[in-house]
Amino acid sequence: MRRGDFSEWAVFIAVAEEGSFTRAAAKLGLSQSALSYAVRMLEQRIGVRLISRTTRSLSLTEAGERLLVSLRPAFDHIDSEIAALTALRDKPAGTIRITTFRHAAQTVLWPVLSKLLQNYPDITVEVHVDEGLTDIVAERFDAGIRMGEQVQKDMVAVRISPDVRMAVVGSPAYFANRPAPQTPRELSEHRCASYRQNSGGGLYAWEFEQDGVELEVRVNGPVIFNDNEMLLHAAVDGLCLVYTFENQISQHITDGRLVRVLEDWCPPYSGYHLYYPSRRQHTAAFTLLVDALRYRG
Repeated sequence: MRRGDFSEWAVFIAVAEEGSFTRAAAKLGLSQSALSYAVRMLEQRIGVRLISRTTRSLSLTEAGERLLVSLRPAFDHIDSEIAALTALRDKPAGTIRITTFRHAAQTVLWPVLSKLLQNYPDITVEVHVDEGLTDIVAERFDAGIRMGEQVQKDMVAVRISPDVRMAVVGSPAYFANRPAPQTPRELSEHRCASYRQNSGGGLYAWEFEQDGVELEVRVNGPVIFNDNEMLLHAAVDGLCLVYTFENQISQHITDGRLVRVLEDWCPPYSGYHLYYPSRRQHTAAFTLLVDALRYRG
C-alpha cells in the first residue's frame, strides 16, 4: 500500500458509514466532488466497484462491505494510538537524554533528578557524562549542561546554578616545607596536578584574573588526570597543588585537610546552564525537568 492511499481509505470509510457523499463531505470538510473523485480513483486502482450509486441512494457492494469490515478496526487502532500520543504530550513521561560535565552531574543535575524521578516514575533520564563539548543536535541529545560562556548563541540557555568559582588548594603537609604562591606565576615553582581535557586531549591551562588582568598558567607536576575526583585525592594526600571547583573542596578546607591559595585570583564564572535547540517541540517531561532545574537564587 502506498502512503498516499490512506486518504482514499479514509474517504471511503466516511462515505460508507455516512451513507451519503453530502454528509461525508460535511464531516471531512471536503467538497462532494472531491470525495466522489477519490472513491472513483480507489475503485479504478483496485479494479472492483465498492459503492453502488443512484440519484437518490448509495449502498455498498459486497466488495465494499468486505473492505469496510477490514479497514474499520485498523483505522480505530490508528485513532487510539494518536489519542495515546496526544495524551503523552500532557503527561510527564518518556526518555530525556542529557550530556553534561561530571561536576555538574554530581552537584546540580543529580540532586534534582533523585527527587523528580521518584515523583514521576514514567520519566527516564539518560545522563551522558562527557568533559568535551558535545554537539547535542548531531548526537541526538535533548539538552546539554555547560558553563554559560560555553553555550552557543543559537541555543536556548537556562541558568541552573549560581556562579561557579575555581580554587587552588594543597594540603598542610604540602605547605610544611614550601611557601604558598602569592601570584599565579609562582606556580612554576610548585608541583601541580595537570588535567587532561577529553576534547582534543590537551592539558588544561589554569585560568586566573585579577583587576582585569587575565592569566593562563600551564603547570607541571607528578600526575596528569582526566577526572576531578582524582585531583582531589592528589591534593589531600599532599602530593601537589590542584585547581578544581570551589564547592568540591569547601568542606576539606573547613576541616583543615586542605589550604586554599590565590583566592583573589579566582573570579566567579557564569554558572551552569541547561541548553537546547530553540526550534523544538518539547514533551511535558522535558518541560518539567527544565522547570525543576531552573536556578531561582
